[in-house]
Amino acid sequence: MAEVLEKRALLTEPTPMMQQYFDVKDQYPDYILFYRLGDFYEMFFEDAVTASRVLELTLTGRDCGEGRRAAMCGVPFHKADVYIGRLVEEGYKVAVCEQTEDPSLAKGLVRREVIRVVTPGTVTDGSLLAEGKHNYLAALFYGDHSVGLGFADISTGQIYVTEIEGEDRIRGELGIYAPSEILLSAPVESCRAVTEYLAARPCVVTDSLTRLFDETCAKELLAECTHAKIDALGTSVLLRSVGALLAYIRETQKCEPTFVSEISVYCDGQYMELDPSTRRNLELTETMRAGEKRGSLLWVLDETETCLGARLLRSWLSRPLVSVPAILHRQSAVTEFVDSFSMREELRDLLTGVLDLERLTAKAVYGTASAKDLRAICRSIEPLPAIQTLIAGAKSQNVRGIAESLDTLEDLHDLLDRALVDIPPFSVREGGMIREGYNADVDYLRSVGGNSDAILKEIEDREKAQTGIKNLKVSSNKVFGFYIEVTRSQADQVPAHYIRKQTLTNCERYITQELKELESTVLGAADKLCALEYELFSDLRNRVAAAASRLQAAAAGIAALDVYRSLAEVAVKQNYTCPEVDVSDVVEIREGRHPVVEKMLSDCYFVPNDTSLNTSSRRMMLITGPNMAGKSTYMRQVALICVLAQIGSFVPAKDARIGIVDRVFTRVGASDDLASGQSTFLLEMNEVANILKNATKRSLIVYDEVGRGTSTYDGMSIARAVVEYTAGKKLGARSMFATHYHELTALEGVCDGVVNYHIVAKKRGDTIQFLRKIVPGATDDSYGIEVAKLAGVPNEVIRRAREVLAEIEGGKPGETSLPRPAKAAEPDLLDALKESEAEEVADRLREVNLDTLTPLEAMNLLFQLKKMLSC
Repeated sequence: MAEVLEKRALLTEPTPMMQQYFDVKDQYPDYILFYRLGDFYEMFFEDAVTASRVLELTLTGRDCGEGRRAAMCGVPFHKADVYIGRLVEEGYKVAVCEQTEDPSLAKGLVRREVIRVVTPGTVTDGSLLAEGKHNYLAALFYGDHSVGLGFADISTGQIYVTEIEGEDRIRGELGIYAPSEILLSAPVESCRAVTEYLAARPCVVTDSLTRLFDETCAKELLAECTHAKIDALGTSVLLRSVGALLAYIRETQKCEPTFVSEISVYCDGQYMELDPSTRRNLELTETMRAGEKRGSLLWVLDETETCLGARLLRSWLSRPLVSVPAILHRQSAVTEFVDSFSMREELRDLLTGVLDLERLTAKAVYGTASAKDLRAICRSIEPLPAIQTLIAGAKSQNVRGIAESLDTLEDLHDLLDRALVDIPPFSVREGGMIREGYNADVDYLRSVGGNSDAILKEIEDREKAQTGIKNLKVSSNKVFGFYIEVTRSQADQVPAHYIRKQTLTNCERYITQELKELESTVLGAADKLCALEYELFSDLRNRVAAAASRLQAAAAGIAALDVYRSLAEVAVKQNYTCPEVDVSDVVEIREGRHPVVEKMLSDCYFVPNDTSLNTSSRRMMLITGPNMAGKSTYMRQVALICVLAQIGSFVPAKDARIGIVDRVFTRVGASDDLASGQSTFLLEMNEVANILKNATKRSLIVYDEVGRGTSTYDGMSIARAVVEYTAGKKLGARSMFATHYHELTALEGVCDGVVNYHIVAKKRGDTIQFLRKIVPGATDDSYGIEVAKLAGVPNEVIRRAREVLAEIEGGKPGETSLPRPAKAAEPDLLDALKESEAEEVADRLREVNLDTLTPLEAMNLLFQLKKMLSC
């Protein structure tokens, strides 16, 4: 058997078919090429080896010339999207090479071309994408002094762009959008923020793409494809990042990127900033441990009925507002649905039938929508008139504005409903899509094909009567077409105008001129019917694509209504209240609760707590208390309540007043990152440094233990310095500081703005009970040994720990006591020199200016002094 080749380079004289494959593959060297052969997409050589491993396909071979066989594997064409999706999930890029001419009309090889390219950031098929989650493609253009960042979800037509400075902010923006694919104008090795992001979240990166970031090309694309004005983008770096996104969309989708609805330019200070560490620690959209939605704040809030609403809610959580008027507009819309149970329930019922309108429209624009997709669009826009009627009388300006601007798309719904059958077939090439009565030609061709059996029966009855052959049959099959069948014993009775067509063992088959004409008409009708239905379907798809902007606007309105209704549903079920949001420096929360923990503990009571912070007299709450008592839960709930308030949601509290928070920072326990050479303590200090450098007076800071990763005295010193700096007038941010260094409680009354609080716990004998209540004042004990007992530490160890603690607290000397070693007095060097009568050396040292001394001068001085002392 000929060897199977894994590398095409070993083949010098390929077959014509393989040469065609090579010609296409050369244009897409970094892609896995799906090459259409009959009813399969085949992969060859290295592509086949990779695909067989990832997709668990059987690796076979095919003759490729020179008596050799190429490695090959394939997938059925009608299941290609499933396999493409799996490859894309693994980070591969796929190019789909299709037959672009009818094989029956082709002379020689059938012409093939790449009709679609699918990469992790350019997936448009909703079945390959996570529901309720955006899929972003990022483009970063590195200018001389700043970086332009663009993020596009091509399945929804949304583009966001900003210009920033600083590597930390780049990493923060990447963390917000979590792109599946990144385009870079520079080599990835030179982009520190990108490499740091990739270490935490691997994704496909293509770098050094100077052709995509061409400014002239960007201007042309913007002028042709979007309604955005070039001037609105402001600077060259913004223009080039957007241009790269549009150029890449055009390359991969093989069409102009007309689906882009608008380009949103945002700047620093427009949204509450949440760095990657804070997003992770607060578990806004996924949990820290498992990366799951369940257990996150999004899980609590998501009562949406549509994918549109789910994506918008996630986006709001990622970008809380800092504009009070915008927040109040959202609050009023949520209040509208909180106050009206009937409107909330009716809207939910109407939204149940709305599918992913944005992504369905995208498929129509990119030419990949099926008849099922168009039918889904028809179903999704059907409830729009009823939705408009329902919300028309709303008091909220936001809700009423949606009602007034909502395009009900009744003309498009009427067209699709008249044209398409209720349950279209999977394939668009085999007919059966167009509803009866929509097109007269379709109805005629369908009647001809559908009545062929009746026509054949009529001819059979007539021929039996005319020939007297009682067992004569008129029938058809796919191989021989229409025919008259007569048994051999009655063949002598066949009329002269019958033409013999086929001889079988027991019978003869004949054809007549009439049957020939009927066969041509019926069989031709089937082919014509399929071709005509596809033509009509293509027209429908184009008309849907032409209405893309209308569909996108309607989808945006539906998404907003769904989010308002969802937040209202949560507020009613969980007993949330509408917070007062203003521009003050106050964070006042009465009986606040942690939204996630409260929902998780559905079978028991969650203990609420109050909070009072400002930037004058109560800048920092210094919180002490034992482990497991609830300090972390309390501090995070305050941060989450601020986030909820600034997305326009109600909050879990009896009442609340939130002065706008520009940034939230969290310093919570870290783990080693040995791969990058960072210990737990170094990571902790990195987070503290980031907070102290970037926080402002309007920020909210959560410190959950600082200085625990080093020695007791070093850690306490660092913790105190951080407290003094954060609460001091230079920064003066609203903050909460949980610590086990009880010595820090002495700062109340000494350091302005620091107030002591502690978690109440009751000790009964050898046991401890946590009351989960935050009250003013410092704690009276650490209860560490009691917590160790709760954790199941053996009693022998617990007893010994109590003995050691008693000895240390009693100050008894002994081998078990652990006093801090006395620091030996350091002798004064100059005094020692005086005693040794080396006055000349002492005088020389006094003359030295250490601030200006270079290393070389220091070495020379040391040599001279040593020489003087040895004399």
